[in-house]
Amino acid sequence: MKIQERTGAGAGRSASPAQPPVGDRLPSPPRERKPALAALAVLLILVGALGATMLVLRAGDRVEVVKVTADIQAGESVGNKVTSVMVAADDSINYIEWSQLGALKKLKAKSTIYTNTVVMGQMFAAQEQIPEGKASVGVALKEGQYPAGVKSGDIVAAYRVGSSSSGDSADKDTSSSASGGAIVPDARVNGVADDGDSTVSTGNKSFTLLVDEADAAALASAAAAGEVAIVRVPGN
Repeated sequence: MKIQERTGAGAGRSASPAQPPVGDRLPSPPRERKPALAALAVLLILVGALGATMLVLRAGDRVEVVKVTADIQAGESVGNKVTSVMVAADDSINYIEWSQLGALKKLKAKSTIYTNTVVMGQMFAAQEQIPEGKASVGVALKEGQYPAGVKSGDIVAAYRVGSSSSGDSADKDTSSSASGGAIVPDARVNGVADDGDSTVSTGNKSFTLLVDEADAAALASAAAAGEVAIVRVPGN
């Protein structure tokens, strides 16, 4: 009886094989090495380091160039309105180096150059560049026909003064109705020169005025007759 009971008890057990202990793991395959990727990574690191080094060296390559300290009007030379400044060297930019200042002073500005601008070669030309629609007119004035201290870059109004013929009066009236009495209401002074020699000052000055082309003939006619006076106006 006892033998049968044991046999019956064993018949109810599972026939599946015993599971391995939890701590046992199958061995992992060996990791595949990729020497090409490692070499590429090293190369990229070296290239980056070299590029950073070149940027640092380039930043230290500086050159002394010309910067203006006051506005330079079209047709003017830089004169003494300049200082030197250090900038990063760049062959693609046509800087005027400080050592070239003497040659620069012989050139004329093509257009207005504003204060604190680092100047470049294309801003200047050997001759005065007159903007389209403008004309350059010279007037010789006696002391009293211009305000003291007028200089290049100032804005002035030119008026007809003195006697004139009846025909001139008609022209003057026409001009007056259009510009409030001024032959030219807003001329820019492009140049000032003293008449006479360096030892004797006569008080007379010659002015070069940049005016609208439409006003040039009337101003030149009045200047030839000695009937022009200028006054400084707002806009300087």
